[in-house]
Amino acid sequence: MRLAGLTILRCTKKSKRIFWAIVLILLAVLGAVTIWENLTLGTTYYTILSDRLPASFDGYTIAQISDLHNAEFGQNNSDLVRILEKESPDIIVITGDLVDSNHTDIDTAMSFVRQAVKIAPCYYVTGNHEAWLGSPYVELEKQLFDAGVTVLHDQVIPLSKGGNSIQLLGLDDPDFTDETSYDPESLFADRLHSMNLNPGFKLLLSHRPEHFEAYAASGIDLILSGHAHGGQFRIPLVGGVAAPNQGFFPKYDAGEYHDSGTTMIVSRGIGNSVIPVRINDRPEVVIIELDSEG
Repeated sequence: MRLAGLTILRCTKKSKRIFWAIVLILLAVLGAVTIWENLTLGTTYYTILSDRLPASFDGYTIAQISDLHNAEFGQNNSDLVRILEKESPDIIVITGDLVDSNHTDIDTAMSFVRQAVKIAPCYYVTGNHEAWLGSPYVELEKQLFDAGVTVLHDQVIPLSKGGNSIQLLGLDDPDFTDETSYDPESLFADRLHSMNLNPGFKLLLSHRPEHFEAYAASGIDLILSGHAHGGQFRIPLVGGVAAPNQGFFPKYDAGEYHDSGTTMIVSRGIGNSVIPVRINDRPEVVIIELDSEG
């Protein structure tokens, strides 16, 4: 009986050692993957089908950069620029938080922008961090204009190709409003209504994904957004853990959403702000190809 007891004890100790060895290996692998994900950029592709698109826009490609937050991937953002050069988009859109109000670095942001405008025309809308900058935002916008970027302040402009055009809209972040209290849903609805949009295809750039219903109610065809950082920590089969202005387990954290003929694509973004680490949430460049369905 004593020998049997000793054998069981040894087996139990061996099993525990194996268990903890497996746990340590898994933690090491998870740590290595997390570090790799935080230091590298991914590219996510979407195809948007719409019979409201002119046939001349078949294959029209949009590169979306969101929530850069002064991040750098490669020296002078060479990794990010290399992706854009490889994709050769028709336009590049920047959907807010190009800089970070907590550690503002306009030079880093503009270094990227000056390279991006050489690849394709660039269009930009503000995010909450630009609103929080205060007076330095004036200098940032001046440099954006000087670099040739089109800054959209609650505006609509045409994008033309092959003798046809679609409408490109841009909304300012609601934190720029002077009102002490406001309803963002009504604010965005009023701004979109004031643009007197025509019935053609409408592409909206807006930093905030949480107001999807207001955008859809205004008859927008495609929205490109960011702000949620993919939920920062992503749980498989569940999604993001938390996002600004949406709280825990946000409804609109990353990916593609649909509502009554409206599609929204939410970028996981590139940089970080308050929380410096992402888990299962690789930074991304979004590439969208338009298709008029033949």
